[in-house]
Amino acid sequence: MYLSSFVPLAVVATSLLASVRGVPTPQASKDPYLGGLTFDYFHTKVRGVNLGGWFVLEPWIAPSIFEQVSNPAVIDEYTYTQALGKGEAYRRLSEHWNNWITQDDFNQIAHAGLNHVRIPIGYWAVAPLDGDPYVQGQLPVLDKAISWARAAGLKVTIDLHGAPGSQNGFDNSGRYGPINWQQGNTLSQTLDAIKGLAKRYASASDVVTSIQLVNEPLPAPGGSFLDNTKHFYQDGYNAIRAINSETVVVIHDAFQGPGYWQGFLSPETGATHVMLDIHQYQIFDAGGIGLSPNQHVSAACGVSGQLKGLDKWTVVGEWTGAQTDCAKWLNGRGKGARYDGTLPGFSRTGSCDGKYSGPVAALSADDKSNLRHFIEAQLDAYESRTGWFFWTWKTEGAPEWDMQDLLRNGIFPQPLDSREYPGQCGS
Repeated sequence: MYLSSFVPLAVVATSLLASVRGVPTPQASKDPYLGGLTFDYFHTKVRGVNLGGWFVLEPWIAPSIFEQVSNPAVIDEYTYTQALGKGEAYRRLSEHWNNWITQDDFNQIAHAGLNHVRIPIGYWAVAPLDGDPYVQGQLPVLDKAISWARAAGLKVTIDLHGAPGSQNGFDNSGRYGPINWQQGNTLSQTLDAIKGLAKRYASASDVVTSIQLVNEPLPAPGGSFLDNTKHFYQDGYNAIRAINSETVVVIHDAFQGPGYWQGFLSPETGATHVMLDIHQYQIFDAGGIGLSPNQHVSAACGVSGQLKGLDKWTVVGEWTGAQTDCAKWLNGRGKGARYDGTLPGFSRTGSCDGKYSGPVAALSADDKSNLRHFIEAQLDAYESRTGWFFWTWKTEGAPEWDMQDLLRNGIFPQPLDSREYPGQCGS
């Protein structure tokens, strides 16, 4: 999540296109059947939310978990379990897994008009490696989540959010630091996790409609990272197809933009039911953090131009209402923000008052209005293709990111088609 997929304003100026709803996607004309799919991705928009911070810890989503460990070197799930030891880590995390999300959350999500949830999970829950400090016990709770989703009428994307070696070096991969994914046996180890998930939930395809092979792989300049990622995606696709012919295989764009993946695992190559996932954040670089509220809206609207004419279903699998990076520990435990200049290397753009920690109700009137404008624009832009998953359902007090609290305070539209600011992305 910590890399921007920011759209340059020069592109935005030429790509403010209206959203298109209810129109069959190009893949619909190339893939002649839905087969056993229980959701019509051809004609029905994905409207979903991520259940972040549940099975993969993120310090900014649930800071209290980390505050209970006084050691400031505990910055991710790897160091958390390492510091506590397996017995105590399991005791604490088991309590978290069984209480952070419940059937009531799934019911609320469905009541809000959403039809999907995206559930991040780490490889260590499925195919743990010798020597890792991580603990297991997530899968029985994930089993419950599938039942809760079924009862609520929701579909599930299972997202492999953390890969062996870390695919991006972010704390949300499980381990902050160097990117060692693709080194040694890490690709085959990742495939083991994917196979484990595909086998476990093959009989639950009425709910688990898709599996994401890996979240946000981050290539370094040069090298063979992208070529290796493509080979891994092909192998992951084949592995899932050997188990289930209908499960949608989701691939992340590796921050290359959707156009880069044209022709890859496309219907013309014989691949079926493949979905591309792109993420949209405008706050993790100097260009994005300095945008005005109106420029944020324009940038969001410009994304619709990138989504036209693609050969695969394409979702914006992560996005936010946030126009700042003010949320406590969003950039890592103990780290400041670009927006107010407390992150080294960045000058101040504005104040984080009310946005660092607290409820949506405590935000200023201007902040609430800016959030509503921005959320509505993104809904319109991202529904020009297959749909979206908001990041994230709940937090312990990050008001720009907390969908549950945004809904509660009338900032996230209800119903989802309702607009206080119609036509922001064109008529």
